[in-house]
Amino acid sequence: MAEKTVTVRNRAGIHARPAALIAQTANKFSSEITIEKDSTVINAKSIMGVITMAAGYNTELIVKAVGSDEEAAVEAIFSLFENKFEEE
Repeated sequence: MAEKTVTVRNRAGIHARPAALIAQTANKFSSEITIEKDSTVINAKSIMGVITMAAGYNTELIVKAVGSDEEAAVEAIFSLFENKFEEE
């Protein structure tokens, strides 16, 4: 299992556009990818799941992946957060 803690750095938080980017990126990988917020675990490949997480600015999340390409999957999702979803 690959795992990384990420912080929501874009001011608007995770709304429709970042959620779509996360899901699109996650769907490029065969690994199971989840995002944890507090005790809630969602499937990163589900746009609705990502949106309903309601992760605002400065929220810490844990991205986990299990599968053949788990390291690359976690890194790809991590870089979306680091780049603020190219919004700023």
